[in-house]
Amino acid sequence: MGSLEDRPFLLTSVDRMLRWAQKNSIWPAQFGLACCAIEMMSTAAARFDLARFGAEVMRASPRQADLMIVAGRVAQKMAPVLRQIYDQMPDPKWVISMGACASCGGVFNNYAILQGVDRVVPVDVYVPGCPPTPEQLLDGIIKLQQKITAGGIPANRGHALAQTAGRP
Repeated sequence: MGSLEDRPFLLTSVDRMLRWAQKNSIWPAQFGLACCAIEMMSTAAARFDLARFGAEVMRASPRQADLMIVAGRVAQKMAPVLRQIYDQMPDPKWVISMGACASCGGVFNNYAILQGVDRVVPVDVYVPGCPPTPEQLLDGIIKLQQKITAGGIPANRGHALAQTAGRP
């Protein structure tokens, strides 16, 4: 048996270790609403392989997910549903707005379409495009992982927008 100096050991903070684990095990909930959803699905396929970034399986239940990818236009009637699904996700949770329609309404500047998903839920990363390519979504996920590692995203901010839920 060697001395303590001879044995390898890990020296880090618990917070840093948790951020590393969260970064490498993101579980996305698919919230595909329009044509961007096709690109989101192809990101998880074999050619682009989202699994190599720790997002192995798209979750169908919000209670099993910590990342919501909103892909496509959000109707005004869908906004309360989006907020309810977001509220059902456990903390910490993150949101990626994928495409021009989810980010700012896109070409649909009318009463029926929400002019940005950030009016209902807090968005961590915006992925531009109409529709964005799978490489752009992968880049957005990598940017989210960098934010998680840096600790730049508050863990519990779901209550900050509670009073604005459902506001057009």
